[in-house]
Amino acid sequence: MTIENHSLINEFPEFKDRIHQLKVSSTHFGRLFAEYDTVTHDVHRIETGAEAASDERLEALKKQRLQLKDSLYALLKQAA
Repeated sequence: MTIENHSLINEFPEFKDRIHQLKVSSTHFGRLFAEYDTVTHDVHRIETGAEAASDERLEALKKQRLQLKDSLYALLKQAA
């Protein structure tokens, strides 16, 4: 199985500068970014076998990551 890189900058390379700007200027964006990063790290650990988890736990984390990504994308578009 190929493990994809789901970092926010990898997901939205066109917003690289805006991501950095919002991380330092918006507490809300920074909190969501940190949560997204933590969830992405947890998913990666499970997918690589470094951490054991049920399929349900992995799916719940992936859904949480998707919701966070949607929220972050909306904030990135709004800041345009």
